[in-house]
Amino acid sequence: MRSLLWSLVGLLVCETVSLANAADSAQPTPAGITSEANAALQSMGKTLAAANFSFKARTLRVYQDASGDFLHIGHVITIAVRRPDHLAVTATGDDGVTKLVYDGKQFSTLDVNSNKYAQIAQTGDLDRMIEDISERIGVDFPLADFVTSDAAKSFLTGVTSGREIGTANIDGTPYRHFFFTQTGSIELELWLEKSERSLPRRFVMTYRAMPGQPNFIAEFSDWDFQTRTSDAQFAFQPPAGSTKVDLASIKDGGAQAPSAGSKQ
Repeated sequence: MRSLLWSLVGLLVCETVSLANAADSAQPTPAGITSEANAALQSMGKTLAAANFSFKARTLRVYQDASGDFLHIGHVITIAVRRPDHLAVTATGDDGVTKLVYDGKQFSTLDVNSNKYAQIAQTGDLDRMIEDISERIGVDFPLADFVTSDAAKSFLTGVTSGREIGTANIDGTPYRHFFFTQTGSIELELWLEKSERSLPRRFVMTYRAMPGQPNFIAEFSDWDFQTRTSDAQFAFQPPAGSTKVDLASIKDGGAQAPSAGSKQ
């Protein structure tokens, strides 16, 4: 059970979203956010409000091991979204392969390496599902700001200032580079496509108040808004010989969650 929680937490790293707040009515843009930064985020939010899309993220996060040392772990995460209530995630990383599926009726997660899975009955749109599951098992979701119904609003939750730094070339393509501060001495950097879509290309979160000032890094690619995901992609079928475990008992088992890469 403990290994499944580690895989689950490794997959369910989140950045800036607090969905309880994000579900509220629209909040005014903080005074410290420049109009350029706000406009770019609003464009990103409009693009990511699409009914159907998928993307890939290569992530590097920090976790604290039993000795108290800060170590890095990498994942390649593929995410498919079909609004209002379908999500499929596969994370392949240093700690193995983990899958997460939500079909509007049930949340399922599978640790491929241990062949253990867990399921929770759940209904509602993606925002509601993420909030409910986060509260029930005590972890957050992969890149949640970018799959909620209002990505700009989610990203701005807790943000106190933001500005555009300039243009940066990533793999030969220019991107707009933004810098934000968030409550809790957290710094956020976001690189957005120089177009009306403002698609995310890179994200960095740094915890300035934590020992060692650890960070979380995500590189985005393979955005696809044209291919409609099949029903089969959101259907979970336990593999042969797999063992079902209780997520509630895993949570109560006392495994230590990573100290960086998820919102505290």
